[in-house]
Amino acid sequence: MPDLDPVDIHAGCKTVTPLLARIGDKWSILVVMVLSAGPRRFNELKRLIDGISQRMLTHTLRSLERDGLVSRTVFPTIPPRVDYELTPLGHSLRVPVKALGLWVMENKDEITRSREAFDGRED
Repeated sequence: MPDLDPVDIHAGCKTVTPLLARIGDKWSILVVMVLSAGPRRFNELKRLIDGISQRMLTHTLRSLERDGLVSRTVFPTIPPRVDYELTPLGHSLRVPVKALGLWVMENKDEITRSREAFDGRED
């Protein structure tokens, strides 16, 4: 692999950092995981994602919709029904999210041992 120019790295970070912050936060990952099973209504999402507030779920869904990862469909019923689902781009995010989850599961014991060793040492 060729060495990267520091200028290219800096420019790339300015582009990538905000996107990684969005798709890498805890709530976005959980929303993507839940929606990977199919469309859901807001209250279903809130019930399935333990600990998320209504405000945070609204913010997360809007951000994911803005980034093109989630679509929002309003059905003209009384009361109005709103479904959220992954877009094709959102579905493509399932692969790296699943890989990251598998990595965590495979390495959690080693990470726990490292934390315990770090926390137990005297500085």
